[in-house]
Amino acid sequence: MASLRHSVFLASLVSIFVFTSQANADDYEAQPLSSYLPSNTQSVLNTIDSCWRTDSNWASNRQALADCAVGFGQAALGGKYGDIYVVTTPDDDPINPKPGTLRYGAIQTEPLWIIFDEDMVIALENELIMNSFKTIDGRGAKVEIANGPCLTIEGVSHVIIHGISIHDCKPGKQGLVRSTPMHVGERQGSDGDAIAVFASSNIWIDHCFLASCTDGLIDVIHASTSVTISNNYFSQHDKVMLLGHNDEYTADKVMKVTVVFNHFGTGLVQRLPRVRFGYAHVANNRYDQWEMYAIGGSADPTIFSEANYFIAPDDAYAKEVTKREVTGGWKNWKWRSSRDVFMNGAYFIQSGYGSCAPPYAGDQSFTVAPGSLVPALTSDAGPLSCITGKVC
Repeated sequence: MASLRHSVFLASLVSIFVFTSQANADDYEAQPLSSYLPSNTQSVLNTIDSCWRTDSNWASNRQALADCAVGFGQAALGGKYGDIYVVTTPDDDPINPKPGTLRYGAIQTEPLWIIFDEDMVIALENELIMNSFKTIDGRGAKVEIANGPCLTIEGVSHVIIHGISIHDCKPGKQGLVRSTPMHVGERQGSDGDAIAVFASSNIWIDHCFLASCTDGLIDVIHASTSVTISNNYFSQHDKVMLLGHNDEYTADKVMKVTVVFNHFGTGLVQRLPRVRFGYAHVANNRYDQWEMYAIGGSADPTIFSEANYFIAPDDAYAKEVTKREVTGGWKNWKWRSSRDVFMNGAYFIQSGYGSCAPPYAGDQSFTVAPGSLVPALTSDAGPLSCITGKVC
């Protein structure tokens, strides 16, 4: 499957418009996304999307999506081998969720592929605790989780979140929250993240819109690993993505995260991402400026920035892509830039010695396109408008 997908992806690049602007062009002026994309590039698919978006029968073959991830979260199954569960109401009860609600499906012990029968905005009463082997699939409906606590992925594995908007998330309150059909536990309150991943593995977050939350948009902490964050659109937020709990939590050395094909849009300040201890492969992402920095970290993480498209802000003091949260002693940290495109004076300070290539195994590996193609490959980041019977 992976080799076929890579072949389709490479074939799609044959006809793509190749940008001729020089990296580090100082005369760059910010323009709307559409100005970068000639009409013949609008439908170019990246290696994940080319796996499933050309199938007009996607609605009757939804679970095939689970075969399409790449990177460290490639093996995430979600609810691939389970039944389809349909959300029919935006109602929420954190203690005794009713059938037809999102929470009822998310806490079940068996694998489930969760879909939605209509457009809805879900304002959760408290944090939604995910169980293992679940997919939340928003394709075919406009689904928002907003204006309340949002998603917690804690101590579980094989979770896929696809095609939903998560925004304006608020801290959860102390109180009882059900995590399985048989267990209700006292929670101390959540921080107000859009998606918080604690001590979990085989997680894939794809084609979501994330913005304007109280705390972070995505946190991957407490020794979580095998995570892919792809095709998402991030906007209007300060501390966007945290990979690693704190500078003393050495268990995060096991963390491996792939951040690929995302569009970091307008109104973002920092942490795109911020990494501690573990390994982050940041590839083929588009950065529409930042207020402080794009990629940062502390506690000796390894970061491989490959073929991204960085547009620096006009602020002469914020051109640097990188930021090390340490007063000294960072020169041996492995932070590398390969084939990145730097616009409007952006620059990346590298460090460390030896190989920095991602330690992918088997089908985790994927083709990283030239950085000049990133505006086209990320043009459909965020939830897609999918119609039954048509290609998505």
